[in-house]
Amino acid sequence: MLHPVPAVDVIDETFLAVPPEVVAAAFADPRAWRRFWPDLDLDVYADRGAQGLRWTVRGALVGTMEVWLEPVLDGTVLHYFLRADFPEHKPGKPLKEVARRQRAAKAVALDLKFVLEDGRPPGVPPA
Repeated sequence: MLHPVPAVDVIDETFLAVPPEVVAAAFADPRAWRRFWPDLDLDVYADRGAQGLRWTVRGALVGTMEVWLEPVLDGTVLHYFLRADFPEHKPGKPLKEVARRQRAAKAVALDLKFVLEDGRPPGVPPA
């Protein structure tokens, strides 16, 4: 049985030089979700603690989203996945929406990197 490919399929990875628990805390408050993804309504279906969260998505898109936090060296690789469709059928390929969501995912990761690393110079252990 073949499963249809979602209209919006976004994957992003960013290294943050802080432990996974620190990154997980940035996603723990549901009020932060609205700031990160203002047009999506999220419902947690798997809270994996320091390994991240999985949500069902409604609103501008319908599907699933995940933040997986992988410990690597002295930090964390923030893996982001969004697999969703439009609530209504839209003809053609949604390339603009995919590109917009890709830029938004990287913006969230880089904003967190800036805040959580707090100016940490390369090669210096996390605080």
